[in-house]
Parts: sequence; C-alpha cells; structure tokens
Amino acid sequence: MNSPLDPASTLSVPESTPEFATGSATDSATDPAAGFDAVLRGGAYAILPQFGVIDANGDDAATFLHSQLTNDIQHLDVTGARLAGYCSPKGRLLASFLTWKTGDTIRLLISRDVQASVQKRLSMFVLRAKAKLTDDSDKLLVVGLAGDVRGALASVFDALPDGVHVKVDDPTGTLIRMPDAAGSLRYLWVGPKDAVEARLAKLDGALRRVSPAVWDWLDIRAGEPRITHAVSEQFVPQMVNYDVLGGVNFRKGCYPGQEIVARSQYRGTIKRRTALANVAAGVEVAHAGVELFHSDDPAQPCGMVVNAAAAPDGGVDLLAEIKLAALETGSVHLGAADGPVLRMLPLPYALPVEG
Repeated sequence: MNSPLDPASTLSVPESTPEFATGSATDSATDPAAGFDAVLRGGAYAILPQFGVIDANGDDAATFLHSQLTNDIQHLDVTGARLAGYCSPKGRLLASFLTWKTGDTIRLLISRDVQASVQKRLSMFVLRAKAKLTDDSDKLLVVGLAGDVRGALASVFDALPDGVHVKVDDPTGTLIRMPDAAGSLRYLWVGPKDAVEARLAKLDGALRRVSPAVWDWLDIRAGEPRITHAVSEQFVPQMVNYDVLGGVNFRKGCYPGQEIVARSQYRGTIKRRTALANVAAGVEVAHAGVELFHSDDPAQPCGMVVNAAAAPDGGVDLLAEIKLAALETGSVHLGAADGPVLRMLPLPYALPVEG
C-alpha cells in the first residue's frame, strides 16, 4: 500500500477528444470529463454554490472571532487569508473556514450546508461585544479558477497574488491564490455578485465554465479538507491535517476545545490523520461520512471519508481520516469489511512523523 507521506505524483489525464477541444462553456459545465479536461489542459472557472459567506463587522469583530476560532484572527494581515476551524468544547470541528479581511469586514468562507447552524451558534456568544455576523452569501459570488488562468485574470485585476493564501482586492472583490492541485494553479474570487458576473462575461472567451464538482475534486487533490454537515463534530483539527495546513495557531489564547487540541499536539496522541485515496465506486457510494474498515480488524471502523468527488481517471478521489496504523499493512475498505478497496495516493505535502 502506498504511503500518503510520499511526494505528490503526476496525475494521468485522459486524451483530449475533439468535442472537449471545441465544446462550449455549457458543455464543460455539465460534462464532467470536459470539465476536467478544461482545467488540466487549459483554463477554467466554476461558480461555487457549495460555499456560503459570513461577514463579521464591528469594533470587536476581530477580538471576538479570535476567541472562538483555532487561528489568529486579531493579527490577520490585510494581504493574506488563513484557514481556521470552529470547535465544540470537546475539540471537534463544527466547521472549517477560509478567512480574510476586506476593508473593515472579516469574511468567513464556509460550507453552505453548515453555515446557518454555525452562524447561529457563534452569534449566541457575541453577547456584549461590538460585533455582528451577517449572512452575505446572496450578495456575493464565489468563483474558483484553475489551470492556465493568469493571462485571463490579468485582464481583470491590476495585480495577481503571488503566493498561496495571498490576496489582492479591487472593486470587483477579493482574489486569493489557493494551493495548486493536480499541477494546476488555482484562485478563489469572491465579490459583489453583479460586479463579478460582469467581469466573468469578459472571461468566457478565454476560460471554460465547469461544474462546481470539479473544484471539489481539486480541493481534495490539494489535500485541503472541508467540514460539511456529514462530518461535523467528527474530527479534532489534527485528524484532518489542519495543524500541517496552518489552520491552528498553538500560541494564541483560548477558544472552545483549545485544551483538547493542544493536549493532542503536545502529548503525542495524534494517531489518526487524513490521507488521499482513490476508490472504484460512484459518488453515491463514496461520500462524506462513510466509514472505513481495515482487513486486519474488520469488526470496527478504522476511519471515515471526509470529502469525496468524482475523479478524471474513474472512480472517486477522497480525503480519508484514518488510523495511521491502518496505513502500514493490509487493506482499507469503503463502507464495510468487504467493500471496495482504497488505493492510497500521495498527499501534496508531508505529514509529521508521529512518535
């Protein structure tokens, strides 16, 4: 079994077909194969309804979020974005965010299916702080861009961010450089809906529009997990590699679950991590929340699917939270001890060696 600690491998891409080379934006948005081809052999964008946006405003907004999330929000740089998590008192992730400042607003990008419950829970703890949380999802458009997109973006933005999680702002919103995936550059563009739609119309001749599911696959290939409703409250941040990805600041003050997260880090009790894998199954079978089983201990689960998306080469690519010991020998199976076998793939980053 391949170890997820190995360097990233090269993804093989099916040969391009004439209809992929000449198809319209609509073709790429509805045909998964055309969508993968558009990203891996050219440039593409996807409108991403799977994300919601919570805006935090007020004199105490940064201080309040700093006291609730796993990362440092008080010192959030105006030129950068950060991953962060929101934990239960037991240290289990209720949600994951990408967060940044735009003007006087702190913006939180979150999985749309947990936004309402998380925003309500956070709002309960605002109390007397001068902070207000607003659902601005309907006012904003979230767009993912991947592949050979720099030329097209340069026609829209005066400058492009040059490092991962570095951002630039202009009247059409914020452009954030995301981690590469499958050898493709990636950017996230979030801004006022009308302004972004007007600029996107200018890009349609240069970039293909693809399905939002293609972006989900790219996130998985980048090794960045997203906490959705199916896995909310299942994982301590380290189980989904959030410490490695910079989503946890161990020097900041307290936040819900902080003691448990810190104890896991410093007492060497991290025995589970998230690996990248492929499985020969459909997305209706391989989806977030499905349990995993090991051939040497088939009676009890050894892990859980965090995120899953259809893959270009067939089957489903997934991020799987799993016992580290289960990666050393034997085989891991989806859904049951006799379920489809997971083929482990290398993550695009190294995990620490646990003692």
